[in-house]
Amino acid sequence: MKKISAIALCAALMFTMTACGGTGNSGESSKDSSGSQSTADNSTSTDGGSGTSSDSNSTSDNQSAEDSSSTPEIEEVAYTLGGELTPTMIANSRYNIGNRVRLANVIKKLQAGEDVTVAYLGGSITQGTSAGNDLCYARLTTNWLQEKFPDAKITYVNAGIGATGSYIGVHRADNDVLSKNPDLIFIDFSVNDTTERTEINKETYASLLRKLWNYSTNPAIVTIAMTQDNGTSFIEYHGEVVKKFDIPMISYKEAILDIIDKGYIKWTDISDDNIHPNVPGHALLTDLITNYLQSVIDDLDNISGEESDFASVTDIGNTYVDAKLLMSGSVKPTKLGVFTATTTNFGNFQNPWLVRSTDGQFGDDAGIEFEFEGTNVGILYGKLTSNSCLADVAIDGEVVSTINPAFPGGWGNYVEFEQIATGLSEGKHTITITPKSQDGPAMFYLSAIAVS
Repeated sequence: MKKISAIALCAALMFTMTACGGTGNSGESSKDSSGSQSTADNSTSTDGGSGTSSDSNSTSDNQSAEDSSSTPEIEEVAYTLGGELTPTMIANSRYNIGNRVRLANVIKKLQAGEDVTVAYLGGSITQGTSAGNDLCYARLTTNWLQEKFPDAKITYVNAGIGATGSYIGVHRADNDVLSKNPDLIFIDFSVNDTTERTEINKETYASLLRKLWNYSTNPAIVTIAMTQDNGTSFIEYHGEVVKKFDIPMISYKEAILDIIDKGYIKWTDISDDNIHPNVPGHALLTDLITNYLQSVIDDLDNISGEESDFASVTDIGNTYVDAKLLMSGSVKPTKLGVFTATTTNFGNFQNPWLVRSTDGQFGDDAGIEFEFEGTNVGILYGKLTSNSCLADVAIDGEVVSTINPAFPGGWGNYVEFEQIATGLSEGKHTITITPKSQDGPAMFYLSAIAVS
């Protein structure tokens, strides 16, 4: 058989593997088009079985897959959808092996039959678009853990919301993830974070990792990198961050595009659109994740030493660590204007404020106003396929931005973010959102104020 050299990811294959079996982005327009609630992210998985891998990289648990000085050859094996992962697929998926100390601690809790909470934070792939609640990778990975450790009580938290990236993720992390006291957190925003906003997405992603890492439960973190059919993914920038922090990253992108390039499968085998894995795609993603988890289980006795040192990384991930959302359930506007508080779900955000006019006229003093304390502020608002209107946003009485929520011809309505101001002085400030009159029907949804 043909031999290949795994140059960048050889450390993942420095051990003997038996792969687990299984069943088988960047612009705004690439967000999850599966419906009004979910936009750019979706992954599917089925129970991958109990693959084994004995990792000999245990003496230094900070070694990434690129750190090895040798490049052992890997026997090339053809992949059949629904069959065993090949050694090359496993190697390619190990984008960063990372420090495994916290993950080993979680495995030990599971082995001891303790209560463990496993959370998944991401977009529509994590939410389960194209696979459903029971066959998405999050549910299937949790099922695999429960089957491996039947005496443990595992609490499953799926915090996937379609069309959301790292900016919204870091602001909603307190409510949607940390309030559940997680022990293990999987994160994927790789097709929702875009190069249109590269720097803010890198900073919010890094801040999210730091925020989660510093939580009182000392959760382990495993990151995931997905892809569009054309290879669009934020993996390059997320990868820089995870390597700085020395935490694991599993790359569906590297594993799947390689076997597509080799002709073993077609994109349409694992996705029904250009982004979201279907049921076989989620199953394959689950296999990649659980194979990595199995390698930790197999090498558990050799994983020791210091965990990742986030404190030593000072150049990124500090801006949004205290990020939070001010929503209708937690804050009252100091002035309501012509807005009303709804009792609906818009884009998986509950009870947004809404302004609506049949003739597009709002009159005087129409703005909704909030008081907040923080140096950075943004808003979450509804992108609408029809009948939207512009809105001016003022900080401390000065208009600094005009929001255009129009999404004509789009796949559906969803929640978008806009960062309004950074570097504000310490202390209290006001933010006012005022709809602008126009001819014809007009609406503006305000889902939350994002503060850090």
